Amino acid sequence: MDKQDNAGYLFLHVIDCILALIFAQKNMKNNQRSSSLVKRLKLLAATCLLLTTPVFAQNIKVAVAANLQSVIKELAQNFKQKTGIQIEPIVGSSGNLATQIRNGAPFDVFLSADMSFPSSLFTEGFATQKPAVYAWGSLIICSSHDINFDSWDRLLLTNQIKKIAIANPAIAPYGKAAEEALKSKGILELTKPKVVYGESISQVNTYITTGSVDIGFTTQALVKDAMNKVPLFWKAIDPKIYLPIEQGMVVLKHGKGNADAEKFYQYILSAAAGAIFEEYGYHIQ
Repeated sequence: MDKQDNAGYLFLHVIDCILALIFAQKNMKNNQRSSSLVKRLKLLAATCLLLTTPVFAQNIKVAVAANLQSVIKELAQNFKQKTGIQIEPIVGSSGNLATQIRNGAPFDVFLSADMSFPSSLFTEGFATQKPAVYAWGSLIICSSHDINFDSWDRLLLTNQIKKIAIANPAIAPYGKAAEEALKSKGILELTKPKVVYGESISQVNTYITTGSVDIGFTTQALVKDAMNKVPLFWKAIDPKIYLPIEQGMVVLKHGKGNADAEKFYQYILSAAAGAIFEEYGYHIQ
């Protein structure tokens, strides 16, 4: 019996349970024996409903790195159009999501902003296979103020710049890349008094778009997001001064044997998903 036939069978069984319950309540109200029967039928109906819930639910839980907050919406819509399957994205910093997975969070697929977190999860037995790179990210320096970024490293040391937003490098790969860029320019320690750390890249984006900071290091996806209505000024950071941002994906242990999770995994590696990633400034090989 396939999934569709099984769903139909269980649905009819629920209907039978409910009809029997109605019949028992209507015709045996004053019978103590019927009261016991009604209780049993109620329990049976509730059990049947629980059994049908996972069959009809087509959504899968996807842990999504914060830098994908905007692109995941378009990916989810495109995937649903192609398959009828709905995903439930849970967005956060890659490090925090990895910790949640280790603590038993029921995620099926993990889209990280790097390879180290999904690789560690695989080594520790939380993923079904080694991670695959689905995209390469690009780091930018960005502001809601009209700033000339031609000599951005020297600019950061001036009095004009008082607050610099960076995602927590311990849990956010784009924050780690930002610190690598600053270190490469020889100004990491000099700029630290000005740094405001965000828990994730999405928090950094909020700091930038609200003007809470003068400048922030973020992903190019921010300026490519059509939903962002705040005028932004930015410059791509030379990729030679930070390690490549390889973004990795794994099917997690919770998603093992889940055909829908596997379909989403394959979709993310497809040309259709690749085209969407490129629209948001990611690189696909």
